[in-house]
Amino acid sequence: MPRKKYSASVDYEAKLQTVMERLGIEKFNYDWTRRDCFVEMIYHGRVYRFENSFEKASACGRRIQYVSDLFAEVVLSLEAIARATEKDIFTLDMLFEGVPSLPAKITVPVCFAFLGFSEVPRDEGEVRSRYHERAKQLHPDSDSGSRQAFEELNRAYQDCLAYFKY
Repeated sequence: MPRKKYSASVDYEAKLQTVMERLGIEKFNYDWTRRDCFVEMIYHGRVYRFENSFEKASACGRRIQYVSDLFAEVVLSLEAIARATEKDIFTLDMLFEGVPSLPAKITVPVCFAFLGFSEVPRDEGEVRSRYHERAKQLHPDSDSGSRQAFEELNRAYQDCLAYFKY
């Protein structure tokens, strides 16, 4: 039976919080699935992502059996970075100088989000089509609709159409 290499993930979640404070990172996010994990951080308005997976570990000759151990490796690597910056070996600016950050997240105007778009559509036709789909769902005569929701939908639809006029 495979043995766990590191302690429980909650220990590393707490350690991650401490490491981020040491690095001066105010906003960060992390998660893991059955096969991989990541830690994302915002540094000087740019998003950087540190990832680990069973495939990466295996390619480097590391035998990792638990995703929580993958997460522990990422946290311990970030802790090593924090330690090096505290010893003035380098700064985060020096480290990230040539590292590409993730593309900036595009925010979608609320009117488009209300219609269910995750990005601004190409033309009014897409808006019209989505409006008709949502109108069937939110119309007061439907089981899941209401007068208020339908009115909000109509306002959002008008705002979306106005967006294309400017």
